Amino acid sequence: MLKDAMGGYRGTATEISRLIMEQPENAEAYYDRGNAWSSSGDYEGAVRDYTMALMLGLRFREAINAYGNRGMARAEMGDLDGAIADFSEIMARKPKNRSILRTALLSRALLRGRKGDSEGAAGDRAMASLLLVDNNNNQ
Repeated sequence: MLKDAMGGYRGTATEISRLIMEQPENAEAYYDRGNAWSSSGDYEGAVRDYTMALMLGLRFREAINAYGNRGMARAEMGDLDGAIADFSEIMARKPKNRSILRTALLSRALLRGRKGDSEGAAGDRAMASLLLVDNNNNQ
């Protein structure tokens, strides 16, 4: 589970739901409630709220986190295709942070492996390794 920039989740699902009732267009509130649902094991609620947050529009960093968190929640629910799509979206958005790209690749590789796509999984692991090598050479 990814945390917000302050290192923790902001409120309980019930508290955040009150905010959403007052501000139904507040994308960050949906994102925060998605985190609360996910941490309590309600992955369906988490996916629903991450999706709404993404539809309403999050800043770049929060959107990357929402895709990653939604991907993990989808994987927990057995929606491997949806989870793979979320990790692919992270890569398509091209975050400059190589660690985020590498994590997305490794997560997608794991899911592809679970689906039986050993060739796709191997390709993702190879690209992740290249990011690690390239990152070590740039230090």
